[in-house]
Amino acid sequence: MAKLKTEHVKITGMAACVPSNVEENLYLPFFKEGEAEKVIASTGIERRRIADKNTTSSDLCCKAAEKLIDELHWEKEEIDCLIFVSQSPDYIQPATSCLLQKRLGLSINCFSMDISYGCPGWVYGLSVISSLLSHGTMKKGLLLVGDTPSKCKSRNDKTTWPLFGDAGTATALEFTEEHSEMYFTFATEGSTAIIIKDGGARNPVTSTSLEEVFYDEGISRRPLDSEMDGMAVFTFGLKRAPESVQNLLDYTNIDKDDIDLFIFHQANLFMNEKIRKKLNIPEEKVPYSMQNYGNTTCATIPLTLVSQCEKELSENRKKIIATAFGVGLSWGSVLFEVDRIICLAVMDY
Repeated sequence: MAKLKTEHVKITGMAACVPSNVEENLYLPFFKEGEAEKVIASTGIERRRIADKNTTSSDLCCKAAEKLIDELHWEKEEIDCLIFVSQSPDYIQPATSCLLQKRLGLSINCFSMDISYGCPGWVYGLSVISSLLSHGTMKKGLLLVGDTPSKCKSRNDKTTWPLFGDAGTATALEFTEEHSEMYFTFATEGSTAIIIKDGGARNPVTSTSLEEVFYDEGISRRPLDSEMDGMAVFTFGLKRAPESVQNLLDYTNIDKDDIDLFIFHQANLFMNEKIRKKLNIPEEKVPYSMQNYGNTTCATIPLTLVSQCEKELSENRKKIIATAFGVGLSWGSVLFEVDRIICLAVMDY
């Protein structure tokens, strides 16, 4: 278990943006009578936000960042670094972070970097940007985390399409002389349990990449679409998420009763409730956003904080543990505090 501690960095603001288009799982055409209700009861996902063909994850992140910068009254030339975390970049090249630097009107002296990461992406991205800022040479930074998984899921695949939604988020951080700390734990067990087989250097796009393959009733997809070994991922999450939280508590020597909020990756309700009960955490400390947004991969933790905890984060000091797990297969947890930050209501795009 890799461990990291960063100091002198605080989160000062958070924002999230989702597509305006709402898709209800109850009315998806591939479900038989009564099947949709069972899927909703198990996953906890009633509806999701789906981007149109012209909207990317960077568009959603950019809108969230613009509003957050404005509300923080930050001068754009003061922003020293920008990290963009996503598995749906605008292009193979150039890096989307470079394009966001331009779109946001940031200084040419801004450090910009993409991180290709799925479900644990916000935790990993937070570790990178807090490490950059902790030395004090860079003072302010933006962590933009978002994904449009709908663009790599088959609409004819009932095993994945009802689960995922699109979102973009912005987290503002800055160097502080105060003794502000973040604690991280990370781990990886390389696996292709969640994979898009074609489109990379290993399997370049060919004519067959565009052909939809029938696997079973209600399950058809192309090699360019994401596929998931659901049982393997479920077993992995149920084992590793509680371990990750406990390892972080042991590392920090903090009692879990002293934690105000536990934010889990929004995989599905059945799995997350098993994780919560395994850790013996009260329901009121574990908010969920999956009902209205589904699994937004790397964006689930900041989206949950913004959509479910806006008032708490804006008015109080909170000690939070966030845990994410998924594609890779990888996982990570972070312990951090926020104190009356700027937390904006979820925006539509």
